[in-house]
Amino acid sequence: MKKLFPILFIALTTVIFFWQFFFKGLLPVPADTIVGLYHPFRDLYAKDYPNGIPFKNSLITDPVRQQYPWRDLAISIEKKFELPLWNPYNFAGAPLLANFQSAPFYFLNILFFLMPFSSAWSLIIFLGPLMSGIFIFLYLDNLKLNRWASVLGAITSALSGFFTSWLEWGTITHVGLWLPLILLTIDKLVVNNKNIKWILIYVFSVSSSFFAGHLQIFFYLYVFSIIYFLARWIQFGKTKKTLILFAIINSLCLILTFVQWFSTLQFIFLSARDVDQMSWQNPDWFIPWQHLIQFIAPDFFGNPATLNYWGVWNYGEFVGYVGIIPLVMVIFALFFRRDKKTFLFGIIFFISLIFSLPTFFAKIPYILSIPFLSTAQPTRLLFVTDFFLAVLASLGLDYFIRSKKKEVIYPLIFVFFLLLGIWGFVQFGNDVLKFVSSENIIVAKRNLIFPTLIFSISFVLFLILIKFSKPNKHFTMIVYTLIIVVTVFDLFRFGLKFNPFTDKTYLFPETKAISFLQKNLGDYRMMTTDSRIFPPNFSAYYRLQSVDGYDPLYLLRYGELIAASERGKPNIEPPFGFNRIITPKNYDSKTVDLLGVKYVLSFSDLNSSKLKKVFQEGKTIVYENMNALQRAFFVSKIVHAKDNNEAIKIIFEDSFNPRNTAVVEGVDKELQNMEETTGGEVNIVHYSENKVIIEAESSGGGFLVLTDTFYPTWKVMVDSKQENIYRTDYNFRGVSVPKGKHRIEFYNSLF
Repeated sequence: MKKLFPILFIALTTVIFFWQFFFKGLLPVPADTIVGLYHPFRDLYAKDYPNGIPFKNSLITDPVRQQYPWRDLAISIEKKFELPLWNPYNFAGAPLLANFQSAPFYFLNILFFLMPFSSAWSLIIFLGPLMSGIFIFLYLDNLKLNRWASVLGAITSALSGFFTSWLEWGTITHVGLWLPLILLTIDKLVVNNKNIKWILIYVFSVSSSFFAGHLQIFFYLYVFSIIYFLARWIQFGKTKKTLILFAIINSLCLILTFVQWFSTLQFIFLSARDVDQMSWQNPDWFIPWQHLIQFIAPDFFGNPATLNYWGVWNYGEFVGYVGIIPLVMVIFALFFRRDKKTFLFGIIFFISLIFSLPTFFAKIPYILSIPFLSTAQPTRLLFVTDFFLAVLASLGLDYFIRSKKKEVIYPLIFVFFLLLGIWGFVQFGNDVLKFVSSENIIVAKRNLIFPTLIFSISFVLFLILIKFSKPNKHFTMIVYTLIIVVTVFDLFRFGLKFNPFTDKTYLFPETKAISFLQKNLGDYRMMTTDSRIFPPNFSAYYRLQSVDGYDPLYLLRYGELIAASERGKPNIEPPFGFNRIITPKNYDSKTVDLLGVKYVLSFSDLNSSKLKKVFQEGKTIVYENMNALQRAFFVSKIVHAKDNNEAIKIIFEDSFNPRNTAVVEGVDKELQNMEETTGGEVNIVHYSENKVIIEAESSGGGFLVLTDTFYPTWKVMVDSKQENIYRTDYNFRGVSVPKGKHRIEFYNSLF
């Protein structure tokens, strides 16, 4: 029972953190932002809440704007026993499996097949800190640390600033939680490289981390795992067998995850990832130096949950808080514990911090434009920083328990002077730094009180342990219990303040406007003229097809086409100004008609001859675009373009009419001499995520246009015969159709 007690304590702590989910039925999902920020959801509650339902944290919107809709869509496709390859509901069609964050192969997805989606999602959020805490405890216990110290490290890591600020994403924490289990397997394998059990656990852990849905965090995890392995390999004799084994099992991981990384790499190479990113020279790209204060006072600059944040954008990217007591123990370990483990973990901690701050070394990947690294925001290295801070905190407490070193007073004094200096700054600094307003100083002062209180309690607890160097066993247990409880309370206050638990009725409710669109949209698309209406990716949840989208990866061709459409001229030069979020608003563009936008949602009256008001719910007005083209149609003329620049110029000529003319790139012998074609009847008889079936009849040779995004994994068969898909009208699909009646089947494949 003694061995199980720490794990039971970690489990109980996590349950208490999630008490609102287990005992009140509230979901750890920021659904309050749906009904508090966006229409037509605000319209649904406008009678009782004319200013919108109050929401806790406007910074946490991505989980409901990205991860939740993507996973919901992926699981719904998997339930049809299909691979979730394609998302037709955003960007006029985009890869789904390949976007990585949909996490279609993560093993915990089994929960979605056993219970309602919202319940399974909530359990996955809950399992993030629970599994993280258990895994790091097992790892620290393997290092032969005192169990009090191991529990401290487990709680510190699971509720650290990084894990707390990304908790409700459901992906980032699940990538990171596998790190301690991977390190544990490395320790086991370098000692005994014939242990099949640990080989299997290693492969499962690495693969699970990869499939959990965030490539950047996995990259950091894997790099530091390799560093850790090399350090342990050198320490335990540098045997060739161990090195070969490690190469083999990592190759096995590569093979097992092939379906995901191959699809993602293909998507990355076709995306706008390298051309439409925030500048690394922005002040919020690295952790600003002044935000190191957040390691001791997480809300010194305020908190978005209390609407008083005044620091550099964004809070969630910069907060690496691990608690006051763990911070004291980290300092104690770094300065007084002399062993290889402390040295290794200390080096990794400092490396992660150096590359997340605006140092010369951190800027090298961006100056040299190193692929992948030059597009990754380095603040996410806080994952590594916080993990190894937790490990160092364990080492510090373990050393103190074993040695009863009175030198612990020095890190306590050091933290005391840090707090004293910060208090001095907020008391007198406004006279020096005139740009800091008096309101912000008040916020800083108020948010220094709690860390100071926690430090004072901690100081007293350690003084008691120092003064009574050999107290009875029960007294010592009480004090160490208090140390853990104070740390839990410290991190609970921080985590619960930031993360919302919301009423399940707020999670993507049905409204009259949505019902109207679901009934009437069919195979057409929709768009909005205001970012406060139906934000990108919401349409995927409701299975409504839209031209907008929000994804760090989006296809370059689609971005170029929309950029030109918004500019009203054939200008496809970056930057596009989208920065991950494409929300076309130029409803008068011919491109919007070509995209088949049937409905335009707006707050204001739109004066356009092609728009007709057809519905209104509250402030949300729905207009019908009378010029919207059907999803699939025959054209009477083909214009050949040698490249994308020529294609976009032709499309933006005044004489170009997408109803009867198609601009085709990559022409082969079949189309080389074809310019005039005949029209015909087109009927879409089946439309799903991975397949489109069309019945068409042409009186002569025809060219069929399908205004779904062109992508190399899509194939087409005409009457069971494989044919070519031509890139048409810059971003879409076209196929040559012989005379007569034909069945045309577009289908998506993995490769």
